Amino acid sequence: MSNLDVSEMADQVLKAIKKEYQSLKTLNVMVLGKTGVGKSTLINQMFNENLVDTGVGKPVTKKIRKIAKNDFPLAIYDTPGLELKGENSVNNLQTEIVEEIQKGIKTGDIGEMIHCLWYCIATPSHRLEEGEVQFLKHLGDKLKEFDLPLIVVLTQSYSKNDAKALMEEIAKENLPIAKIIPVLAQDFVIDDEYVKKAYGLEQLAEIMNDVVPEGVKKTFIAVQKANLKLKKRRARSVVTSSALAAAATGAIPIPFSDAAILVPEQVAMLGGITAVFGIPIEKASLVAIISATVGTLGTTTAGRSIFANVIKFIPGAGSIVGGAISGSTAAALTAALGEAYIVLMVKIYQGELHFSDLTTEKGKAELQDIFKNMLKVKRDSKGKPKDEKK
Repeated sequence: MSNLDVSEMADQVLKAIKKEYQSLKTLNVMVLGKTGVGKSTLINQMFNENLVDTGVGKPVTKKIRKIAKNDFPLAIYDTPGLELKGENSVNNLQTEIVEEIQKGIKTGDIGEMIHCLWYCIATPSHRLEEGEVQFLKHLGDKLKEFDLPLIVVLTQSYSKNDAKALMEEIAKENLPIAKIIPVLAQDFVIDDEYVKKAYGLEQLAEIMNDVVPEGVKKTFIAVQKANLKLKKRRARSVVTSSALAAAATGAIPIPFSDAAILVPEQVAMLGGITAVFGIPIEKASLVAIISATVGTLGTTTAGRSIFANVIKFIPGAGSIVGGAISGSTAAALTAALGEAYIVLMVKIYQGELHFSDLTTEKGKAELQDIFKNMLKVKRDSKGKPKDEKK
């Protein structure tokens, strides 16, 4: 197999990844709460960057600052040190919040609009002050006009019983909010003898995915790091659409020698999956992945030989007359590659594997085993596993 061919395909995947990232609209989340409620920890644990610690913040109003980083499609609108003792200051803050929301709407650009608001309350406080109740009532009613969700996050929820009690108290107020969710953003060590494990972020991510606009869902899934299930779900939807495209390409059986016409679908798929996981990848790793799986889909004499051997693993594909690739075989091949790539991304995401491992013989062998196992899965004409639960 020609190294140049593999290198060219790797370059195409890198371009596809860049295109995917560039297509992501900025997700804008406004975070409110009193001093010391753990907003910074919550934000940094939810997203793929220590944004609050390292991001550049700039004032957009007297009290609100926008925190963002270059080439990262997320902006946090922070109201540090929110105090609710003075009625006048509360009113001023609400006015500034509404003005900032309206400013984004007027641009007509979804990447400039506020998409969700979090109001953080520390569970150990055991109470929601009357000033906060009134603030949330007035703000929540105003946000309804913009169809904007307001989520109350109970931070520092070391005790689930305390969090449950506080949730019940807040629920009695019948506030115009989307959800109340208790969260312990990171593990809490007690006297080096007991560790209270973090919880709640995965549920908060599910809620966020439900309430943010469709135009920024892809962005949210890419930048959040709390919910792996969301990433896998989105990645599998990329695989499904790519397999369908491959099936359509192969509707008229493709000779092995022309198999390279499947490359655009597979390149776009790998780019899309990489963007979902938000993991930086280098060309050398892509070369190793492509070499260990589909090669270059028959663009060279050696490539055709390798590709023919790969096809043999697909159930039923070996019976095709004339050694041509049908739509169902094209879909199965594409789906197998996508599913194998998802397994690889998950392993890397969880720290079980590193991209550098793929350049070793052991890493290549592991990748080949994953791919072969995916090829052996019986799939329907759209590339979906036949025993997949509906």
